[in-house]
Amino acid sequence: MKQTEQQWREQLTDEQYRVTRLKGTEYPFSGELLHNEQQGTYHCICCNNKLFSSNTKFDAGCGWPSFYQAVADKVKYQPENTHGMTRTEILCANCDAHLGHVFNDGPAPTGTRYCVNSVSLSFTAENE
Repeated sequence: MKQTEQQWREQLTDEQYRVTRLKGTEYPFSGELLHNEQQGTYHCICCNNKLFSSNTKFDAGCGWPSFYQAVADKVKYQPENTHGMTRTEILCANCDAHLGHVFNDGPAPTGTRYCVNSVSLSFTAENE
């Protein structure tokens, strides 16, 4: 999905743009989806790509929504070496929106923790 920076700015709030297009990070414990316990699906705020199921969400205590598994082929991975750290950035496979990072300290069955900025997501409840 290709859009100009101007189109992204018009579509997104300032905070959504800063996080998803400029690779920012929202403040921990500030996201409205952090404590969401409804059943449903989490989508990319930019392109509505289905990214995570609520069945894989868990409370990692880190301040951002966490998932132990992404929907197959919907997230892509990129090495990142910023702020004195080596991490793996996660991006929407459809529109390249920055979502957050993935770590190898999650629960079974994957041992993976997708640490995602709440502002990069929208949520659709199962009953909607």
